[in-house]
Amino acid sequence: MSIPTSRRRPTRDEVRRALLDAAAQVFARRGIEAASMDEVAAAAGFTKGALYSNFSSKNALVEELADDHVSAYVELGLAAIANTEQPLSAQARALGDRLTRAMDENHDWNLLFVELWARAVRQGDPDGSFLRRRRDLHRIIADTVAEHSRLAGVELAMPADEVATLLMALANGLAIERNVAPGAVAPDLLGRALALFVRPVG
Repeated sequence: MSIPTSRRRPTRDEVRRALLDAAAQVFARRGIEAASMDEVAAAAGFTKGALYSNFSSKNALVEELADDHVSAYVELGLAAIANTEQPLSAQARALGDRLTRAMDENHDWNLLFVELWARAVRQGDPDGSFLRRRRDLHRIIADTVAEHSRLAGVELAMPADEVATLLMALANGLAIERNVAPGAVAPDLLGRALALFVRPVG
C-alpha cells in the first residue's frame, strides 16, 4: 500500500509569478480588453480569488505586468553587455543578438507590448504610466550607452539619447517584422545595426 505524499503549496511569490506569466499569454493572444480575469486565473491554474488576492483589478494586473516586462528586458540587456572589456561595437552586437533571441523566445511579450501601446494610445494614457515606463527605460538605456562609451574611451557619433531612441524603435519594429515574416529578418540584423549606432566620431 502506497502512502500518498502531500503536495507542496506554492509560495505567494510563485503564485504571483504564475499569474503574471498567464496574464502575459492571455492578454497577448486575446487582447487586454477582451480577456477576462477568469481566463487569466484558469490559465495559471488558480481560482479567481487567488488572482484578486494578488491584484486588486485588471488595471493593477496590467500595470504590474508592464513593469515586469520592462524590468526583465533591462536585466537581460545589462547582462548582455556586462563585459566592458569588449569593444563598444562588440557590446552592441551582443546586445542586439540577445534581444533578438529574446524576441523569438518570448513571442507573447512582443504581442503584449503592442497591446500595451495600443491601449495607452486609445485611452490617452490617462495616468501617464505607459509614458513613464517608456521614459524610464529610455533613460536607463541612454545612461548605459553613455557610461559604456566613456569606459571604452569612445566619443559617439550621435548623442546617447538618440542612440537610446533608435535602439528602442528598432528593437520594437524588428520584433514586429520577425513575428510577421521571421525568415525575412536576419537574426544578426539588430546587432549589426546597433554596432553602427555606436560608431566613434571620425
